[in-house]
This record gives sequence, C-alpha cells and structure tokens, in this order.
Amino acid sequence: QVQLGESGGGSVQAGDSLRLSCAASGGTFSSYTMGWFRQAPGKGREFVAAITWSGHIPPYADSVKGRFTISRDNAKNTVYLQMNSLKPEDTALYYCAAGLLVIDRALRRPNSYNSWGQGTQVTVSS
Repeated sequence: QVQLGESGGGSVQAGDSLRLSCAASGGTFSSYTMGWFRQAPGKGREFVAAITWSGHIPPYADSVKGRFTISRDNAKNTVYLQMNSLKPEDTALYYCAAGLLVIDRALRRPNSYNSWGQGTQVTVSS
C-alpha cells in the first residue's frame, strides 16, 4: 500500500496562490488514481480534484473550477495541486489520496481511495 505525504500548505491572503505537493512511496505510483480532498472545520471531506493513472482529469469541484489545477509527475512519484486566486472559503485541511482501479463515476467518493496522507493546512484570510 502506498504511503502519502502532503506539503506546501500555509497561511496566505485572498488572491494569492499555493502549490500543494503529495509525495508517494512504497507502491507503484503510476498505477494509482490520485485525488485531492479537503475538510473545513465542522464539515465533511469534500472532493477537490482527481487524476487517473492514465492522466485523465474528471471535472473539478465546482467551487474550485478555473482556479485549481491537478497534475502528476510519475518520475517523481508526486501529485500536485496548483491553487490560484485563493478565497477564504478555500480554508481547510487538504488531503491527497490514492486508489487503484477507481472507476470514473467513483472518483469523487472518498471511500474509493484506500491510502491517505496526513493533510496540509491551507488558511486564506480576507
């Protein structure tokens, strides 16, 4: 089972950008579908973006569409989330997740992924 570790979070102002990274180890990274989720205090875990092993990217969450971009570098066993034009409502703990054989209609479901990182905090102030 792959192990995941996120980095790149921080405290920024509205309108700023951040790039989150998620490094994987202990598995065949190129075989995994990778997802980014987030959880704000008092709320459930929310899908943000995903990228399959083949590089297919399903629609982003409506709340981040046009502002966030997911990508992966299989040579570096890393998935990224570029976040631009950040808003206070983007404040959350951001998790990356890995899953095998995740079908397209299940990409947004947290329980489709069986490996999770510890999360990295993103705080956006107005």
